[in-house]
Parts: sequence; C-alpha cells; structure tokens
Amino acid sequence: MPNKRQALVEYEDMSGSCNAVTYANDNQVYIAGRPCYINYSTSQKISRPGDSSDAPSVNNILLFTIMNPIYPITTDVLYTICNNCGPVQRIVIFRKNGVQAMVEYPSQTKSSAQRAKASLNGADIYSGCCTLKIEYAKPTRLNVFKNDQDTWDYTNPGLSGQDPNANPNKRQRQPALLGDHPPEYGGPQSGYGHYDDTYGPPPPHYEGRRMGPPMGRGRGGPRYGGPQYGHGPPPEYASQADSPVIMVYGLDPYKINADRIFNIFCLYGNVERVKFMKSKPGAAMVEMGDCYAVERAISHLNHTMLFNQKLNICVSKQQAIIPGQSYQLEDGSSSFKDFHGSRNNRFTSPEQAAKNRIQRPSNVLHFFNGQPDSSTEIFNQICDELGLKPPTNVKLFTGKSERSASGLLEWETVNDAMEALSMMNHYQMKNPSGPYPYTLKLCFSTAQNAN
Repeated sequence: MPNKRQALVEYEDMSGSCNAVTYANDNQVYIAGRPCYINYSTSQKISRPGDSSDAPSVNNILLFTIMNPIYPITTDVLYTICNNCGPVQRIVIFRKNGVQAMVEYPSQTKSSAQRAKASLNGADIYSGCCTLKIEYAKPTRLNVFKNDQDTWDYTNPGLSGQDPNANPNKRQRQPALLGDHPPEYGGPQSGYGHYDDTYGPPPPHYEGRRMGPPMGRGRGGPRYGGPQYGHGPPPEYASQADSPVIMVYGLDPYKINADRIFNIFCLYGNVERVKFMKSKPGAAMVEMGDCYAVERAISHLNHTMLFNQKLNICVSKQQAIIPGQSYQLEDGSSSFKDFHGSRNNRFTSPEQAAKNRIQRPSNVLHFFNGQPDSSTEIFNQICDELGLKPPTNVKLFTGKSERSASGLLEWETVNDAMEALSMMNHYQMKNPSGPYPYTLKLCFSTAQNAN
C-alpha cells in the first residue's frame, strides 16, 4: 500500500505471523534502511484489486505490469517475448501510472496464456530492469484500431498506421529476456550506464554540445522518441497520446523555479522548455525532448517529495509549450524558460545519453566534474550559501582523475537530496587554475550510503 507506506505479508500459518510480531516487539526491524513496525492485520487474506469470485481464474488475455521500465516498451518488444509461448493475436499497451499491457492469445485454448504466465512472470526483459508482473486479465477480447508501437492486431495486418515493410513475422526484433539493453542504446546493463570516471572525465568546463534535432516524425525516430502514448485503454488516457509535455503538480511556489525543475528532470531526458501556470499555483509544464524521456520522468519522479511536498506528474494533452505571456515567480525569475540548446542537457547524442545514470530518487547523490580540491568543507559552504541542509556524509573518489573531482554526497532523507539536486546541480564551482568554472553535475546514486 504505497500511499500509506504500509504492506501486508501473508504467512502460510499463524506461527509465521506470531514469530514476526514477537521478534519485532523485541528488536527494531529495518527495511531499506528505514525503521518499520510489525503488527497483526485485521485482514484474513491478501487479495489483489480485481480479485473476486466472478474473476476468471484462467484467461486467454494476460495483464502485464512492467516495473522499472528504463527502456521503451513497444508492441515489438512484447511480441518478441510472448510469441515464443504461443501465437499472439493482439497487444495493447497503456500508460496511466507506469507501463502496463494486455496480451491476447487464441480464445480456443488458454494453454498459451498459462505457459506465458508461468515462464515470464517475474522475468526481466533486459538485465536488471523492465521486470514483468503478469496476471490474468478480465476482458476476453482486445479491441485494436491501429497497428503501431502501442497497439497491434496480428490477425489484421491491414490496419492503418502499419509500416508496409514492417511485417511482424519478418522484421528484425530486439533480443528479449536475454540482452542487457536494446541494441540502439548501448552502455552497460544498468540502464544508460554510469557517470563515473571509467569513461574519462570531461574537460573541467565541458558541458556537452547540442546536436541537431533527431530525424523522423515530430521528435524523431526510434532512438530519441516517436509515438509512445497510443490508442489502447484506458479511454481517458487516449487524448494524451504521443505528447512530449509533462504536467507537474504539487510544487512549492516559494521555493521552485524553472532552473530547479530543469536540474531534476534533465536526469531523465533533454528538457526543452519549462512554463509555470499562473492560474494554477504550484503547477508547471515541462516539455521534454521526446516521449521516452516523458515515460522515464513519470515512472521515476511521480509521487516523490520535493520541499516536503508530494509531486504529481502526468502527461499533458498539449503537444508543445507555447511561450505566451510570462510573469515573475516568487524569487523574481521568469515563469517561462527555454532550455533548447542548453549545454547542461545530457541526452544530446547517443554517446552522451549512454553515460547517463537513470535511477530513482534516493538520499545519496553522485557528483562529478567538481573542482579538483573538492572537500566536505567546500560542499558545506555551498549548501550554506544556497540555504540547504549540509550533507551528512561526503565521500571523494580518489585516483580517478586529477582534472576534476567526483564522489558521493549523502543526506538524511530523499527529500533533502531532491532539494540539493534542484538547487546545487550545475552549480559553478571555482577553478583555482583557470578562468572557466567547474560546472558541478549531480545525479542519483545506486549506493545505499556514502561510506
């Protein structure tokens, strides 16, 4: 129960629950580094939403939930992994909160669906990410009106939107449930790689170079974007299809501005423009470079805490941000800012994108491109200057490079780290040996702490 920060655990018999409660009464239990409390529940059994006596125990349609969807999930990807278990008839992908899909097998026999559920449930499509949770769905037939990246009827190849050269039985597909990542993404298996000095640090003041817009429809072909929000259910989501614009609600109007939004969202894709809504205090629009970036940002940032307020993030119905008339925010900055061409964008080429660390928010930040003499004292001074809580722990990586510093910064809470990221990312650190400052760069770390 994520909204309550609670969970139910069902044991096989009473002895298991008795042992758990008794142990927790005498010992502090920690989960993911946080103290937790264990007590008996009033529930006698755990039932999933939708479980009922009339729900089909076995069905020819499976409901897929893709957890940690770092890479794009398309009909191509799901067809590749599902067709090995039996002839797939239809696929519908929908993105309301995260990424889900329904896969339909022939209704005459349910053995294909049973085989797919048994063999694929819990598997990773790519190593360490895109994990499948599979349940039987309630519908008995899927309605598909268009063959594209989000919906496909393999029994009706003549639906509009189909590439005439894209026969699903002939086109080359990505390796699934085997590979570390889609071939066009490159980089190590943990997503888009890691920003560390394995790749060699950039020159002290290097911030990257903006490439031309990717080729293809709208914001480009398969590498950078393309239609991500298709025509499948739920119906209320269809009108938000294929939009690179995000709506962000729950912002603190006294502590947030366009640069601070950029500093957070740039971890998940290029940020083109940011615009605050005058009619809705605490709300802003963020235009990303492509729809894949939208998907990454929503799946990683939705319901996270920033300045002690919960963020609510969803896809906008608008296809682009129109600048319009701007106004002054509480800190005096403009309510609109264009980041197109910003050297701080981190996905301007496939090579640059491959080095990005795509992680969920945590209380530990990885920093790089810091001034060579970086220290705990220097970071404490920066935090004091910006009005931030100082990090509880600083770890400097030694022996990586003499040209710049990198390491880990740890805070007590994820909210504190989010605040630091929003205000300290791209901070201009002094360069004691040259005229150009060091642009400090931050991202979330996989480390549990900075020790």
